[in-house]
Amino acid sequence: MTRNPFHLVEYSPWPLTGSLGAMFLTVGLTYWFHNHSMITMVMGVFLVIMTMLQWWRDIIRESTFQGYHTTKVSLGMRMGMILFITSEVCFFFAFFWAYFHSSLAPNTELGACWPPVYINPLNPFQVPLLNTAILLASGVSVTWAHHSLMVGNHKESIQSMTMTIILGFYFTVLQAEEYMEASFSISDSIYGSTFFVATGFHGLHVIIGSIFLLVCLMRITYHHFSVNHHFGFEAAAWYWHFVDVVWLILYTCIYWWGS
Repeated sequence: MTRNPFHLVEYSPWPLTGSLGAMFLTVGLTYWFHNHSMITMVMGVFLVIMTMLQWWRDIIRESTFQGYHTTKVSLGMRMGMILFITSEVCFFFAFFWAYFHSSLAPNTELGACWPPVYINPLNPFQVPLLNTAILLASGVSVTWAHHSLMVGNHKESIQSMTMTIILGFYFTVLQAEEYMEASFSISDSIYGSTFFVATGFHGLHVIIGSIFLLVCLMRITYHHFSVNHHFGFEAAAWYWHFVDVVWLILYTCIYWWGS
């Protein structure tokens, strides 16, 4: 039998349970939007969370304890993460396209101006500027954690990761307060729609990235990462830097230029 450096995965129920969870979640959200029961949605959320926990548990076992993640496998995962981030770039590009399509040539229904008539945009030099500083600081701290991990400084990597996660959740709290205090809503013309969809999806990515980093922090405390084998952390750091860059573009185009 010829050995190869690739990981041939064993039979797993998690793709099936994940698909069922996604289906129940989609159907359940539709029911909830039409003021029906939330049972299907709750069932979908439960299935998705349980699938995530157990699938990630299996991957951690394969990489950390069973040694299946060889150099070839890690290279494939790196390419997969790069392609995933590329798809996320395309995702946000669609929102920016919609924003500039409406803002560079506003219709007469909007008053032929941008922001539209009767829309009071948020001051870009208050909470949005603070959130920019918070995300930039979190980008520095996650880079500090990466370098600490590469030199084997376990204590500093835990400290810097904790700081990054706190900054991430602090950003989310400030953005939630900003939404509650905004003088316009998602139903206020194309400005409200593009503003809340673009910044809201970015906020969702911040929450996902914060959870991603929290899982990595737990793995650091359990000594799952070594100096040469820590792609799980690198993937989280790449994702977080992507979130930082998207926010800088959002702040420049929507908060500052758009106001």
